[in-house]
Amino acid sequence: MRNTNKVFHLAIPCKELDETVEFYEKLGCKLARRYYDRVTFDFFGDQVVCHLSPENIDEQPKMYPRHFGITFLDKDEYDQTLEFATSQELPFFKKPMVRFEGKQEEHMTFFLIDPANNLLEFKYYHDIDMVY
Repeated sequence: MRNTNKVFHLAIPCKELDETVEFYEKLGCKLARRYYDRVTFDFFGDQVVCHLSPENIDEQPKMYPRHFGITFLDKDEYDQTLEFATSQELPFFKKPMVRFEGKQEEHMTFFLIDPANNLLEFKYYHDIDMVY
């Protein structure tokens, strides 16, 4: 596992700052900084920076290969996040499902889509050895 002295950083495009802030704050992410051309969030302990670049929006996003998200080590946290996303009426790209059912790598997952069509996956593996 990683040490707590490291924070993963991801930069993604956004098409409009206000709707981006609204989406990520509804998801529970803390707005850390805002400039005229980007916003930075605490995304579940890591850093996500949304750069204003409407010309770089994927108009037909697909789950694979481009998405990012959280792999929960605790099923209750996965369930709480799913419940929270539903209660906040966040847009689902893919409703909750089970992947690789019956196999060691079986996991529960769902995808959200942000206002710039970036896909966010949230998942939980029943077998912790499958996380990496």
